[in-house]
Amino acid sequence: MSQPATTTRRIAASQDAPVQDAPACNRALVRAFEFLGKRWSGVVLGSLVGGPAGFRELSRAVTPISDSVLSERLSELTAAGLIARTVDEGPPVAVSYALTEAGQALVPALHELADWAARHLPEHGCSGR
Repeated sequence: MSQPATTTRRIAASQDAPVQDAPACNRALVRAFEFLGKRWSGVVLGSLVGGPAGFRELSRAVTPISDSVLSERLSELTAAGLIARTVDEGPPVAVSYALTEAGQALVPALHELADWAARHLPEHGCSGR
């Protein structure tokens, strides 16, 4: 019995980019979108591009996100090392969030996604409705 032939597809993002095996590329995309594909994760990251922000400021910037979902996303993004949580002991105590170096590295991709969406997706407003 013969073994089925396996073909390794090659994918190049651009002429200057190194060529990657498709399965490895797909695994990386799956990991990225499992994380960033959660509702509001990318928007929260994008809201921090201008600099640090507190919880209320982020809540207003990412409407209509609920406080519980915002809190969950901030915890996930912090645990992933994409944002840093800083506590100023005050009084009053103030908590702010800012992009880390890893989070900053995502900014060009976030801009590209926003540009792509503006060109290719119908406008639904910020709430997605």
